[in-house]
Amino acid sequence: MKEKQIARLLKAVDLLARPDGATITELGEFLGMNRRSIYRLLDTLESLNFPVYDDRAPAGKIKRWRLQPDYVKRLPNLAMPELKLSFAEMLALYLLKGEATLYEGTRLEAEAQSAFEKIGAFLPGSMFRQIDKIKTLFIAQSKFAKDYSGKEAIIDTLAQAMLAQKTCRVEYFSFQDEKGKRYRIDPLHFFESNGGMYLFVRVPRHDTIRTLAVERIREIEITPDRFDYPADFEPQRLLADAFDIIYDDPVAAKIHVSADQAKYIRERKFFRNQEITENADGSLVLEIRTSGTADLKRWILSMGAEAIVLAPDSLRRQIREEIESLAAGYRNASIPPKN
Repeated sequence: MKEKQIARLLKAVDLLARPDGATITELGEFLGMNRRSIYRLLDTLESLNFPVYDDRAPAGKIKRWRLQPDYVKRLPNLAMPELKLSFAEMLALYLLKGEATLYEGTRLEAEAQSAFEKIGAFLPGSMFRQIDKIKTLFIAQSKFAKDYSGKEAIIDTLAQAMLAQKTCRVEYFSFQDEKGKRYRIDPLHFFESNGGMYLFVRVPRHDTIRTLAVERIREIEITPDRFDYPADFEPQRLLADAFDIIYDDPVAAKIHVSADQAKYIRERKFFRNQEITENADGSLVLEIRTSGTADLKRWILSMGAEAIVLAPDSLRRQIREEIESLAAGYRNASIPPKN
């Protein structure tokens, strides 16, 4: 929304919050708009959940428009909706803000900061002390976050296309083929994983759902073509079933985890479908059903000798071959001489 439109909305809210409200004529004269535009503005306010209502003066001839009196809070220069945030709500907002390290250094980070500052303008002074305390509770961590500076326009375009359900043309750099590819996508959802922003899309040509890394989209153009959201697509379930961001054929596995590593497995749920069998020596057997064999293999290897695949034989064989290849690499690698 353009700044001029926002300014008109704020001025309209100020007029409507007066005890007598305002007529369509008064709104038009004050805002410099015709009657038709004023009615559209009132519709916009209602769509934003402002409780606008109309009534007639005692003579019954002039209709006046108002905001519900108990909804507004008078400020020195402007009447705005009352903003009441509980401590828990402020805590939740700052938790979300702390998770926004994905956008560090981008225009999106600056816009988010601006939004928090505007919210602060409607909070009573006592709350600022609470907010300062809340800031000390959380430390933002961007250690593994990808860099999205320079990608704001692409993210904005994707968001617009999702809301309007418009097909896009993109150029996407594929790591598999090591080159850029051009094709059409129906953008469906953003999602975050391990400090990266990803995208669920449908590729109309193949009628398949794919995952794209946002930073690898080089160019994007919204087309006039509208798409229908796939009725059988359940993104939450897809993400829950996949171990990480790769979803392919389902895999069932049984993994023995040593006693030293088992305590870390017990304290969190790694898979939506998992069962743990405890052993007398403190080790455990983890049985899981998931998808994304490559992601699962990397996770098992990250535990080194503390995790042994018991089943299936195909995964056990892949892990063994990976370890043998790694060992051969270390045996054959030459060590650079010290300076």
